[in-house]
Amino acid sequence: MSELLQVRDVRKVYGTGHTEVVAVHDATMAVDQGEFVALLGPSGSGKTTLISIIGGLLSATSGEVRLGDVDVTALDRKARTAFRAERVGFVFQSANLVPFLTARENLLFVSSLVKGNNRKQAAQRADALLEELGLADRAGNLPEQLSGGERQRVAIGRALMNDPDLVL
Repeated sequence: MSELLQVRDVRKVYGTGHTEVVAVHDATMAVDQGEFVALLGPSGSGKTTLISIIGGLLSATSGEVRLGDVDVTALDRKARTAFRAERVGFVFQSANLVPFLTARENLLFVSSLVKGNNRKQAAQRADALLEELGLADRAGNLPEQLSGGERQRVAIGRALMNDPDLVL
């Protein structure tokens, strides 16, 4: 297998001087293509911060994160936004769906973030994902009309919508 993700000596520090808090201290790991990894640790140990750095939601104070041929830590804010839309899928602890969009529209919205995506193909992909997730009959429902489990499955579909290299 080939390495998909490389994390080297990643550190995240909030504050300075006496108020300095080290959220992530020299994290290093590698993940191969097709591999599933779980980050385990007590509350406050930096798991979410590390995942946010890997996915380009946060910047590292130091260290390097590479997804394939891209050095995520070297990207500016605009480039990180495009990188996330094209290469990373997120499933958050709470579904974080757009409340005024239907289940299907939540998936299609993610597709619209990538320039050049074909609308017809995106619609077909959204419908296929909703079917696969057992939500085809709920595609037209707003998040408030879905159960917690259904909302989480929509969030999974949203994470998979752009066929990302990495799902966090």
